Amino acid sequence: MVRWRREPCPCCTAQPDWVCEAPAEPGPSRRGLLSAALGLATAGLATAGLVRPAFAAPGDRSIGITRIGTGDSFNGVYWRDGRYDTEALRQLNWVLRDPHLDEATPMDPRLFDVLNAVAGRMDTSPFYEVVSGYRAPETNAANARRSRRVSRQSLHMSGMAADVRLPGRSSMGMARLAAEMQMGGVGLYRRDGFVHLDCGPSRRW
Repeated sequence: MVRWRREPCPCCTAQPDWVCEAPAEPGPSRRGLLSAALGLATAGLATAGLVRPAFAAPGDRSIGITRIGTGDSFNGVYWRDGRYDTEALRQLNWVLRDPHLDEATPMDPRLFDVLNAVAGRMDTSPFYEVVSGYRAPETNAANARRSRRVSRQSLHMSGMAADVRLPGRSSMGMARLAAEMQMGGVGLYRRDGFVHLDCGPSRRW
């Protein structure tokens, strides 16, 4: 039986109370260009061959996500021919960026394996609504000043976490299943109707 702690996980943060709109034509900032370059370099290392997670399905792996607040989306294959697809990872990095600063970071591709596996076990198309993805340290610090629920060691800052919903599926059911799979951190936020998933140590709250 899965038991849920009431206190927030020390590696997670609360949902920010601001809503950001994405620019119609995102222009590259100096920080954005640096993040993009770093993302390409990391994606190149990823495609060189990461250890395949035991829970990952054989064959191609796909993911579909829509970012709440910006409307950006990705729907396609991110793993093919035994490696992560560099261009797909680049697009996913942008969709999961911190919209408050319009800043992207290289997301840990194992996070997409977690999302893919959870959706597969729930027998549904893996098209998630993403409430929160990457959070820049500045954004996280600002949230922490506003709320004691916000951790200063969030895995969102490392590109290893996302707060998500699966339309048509209960958050409780998704959280319970993900916790049983023991792939990483799982946090249930019933009031807000989303689940925190990450590729860090297995834990739940």
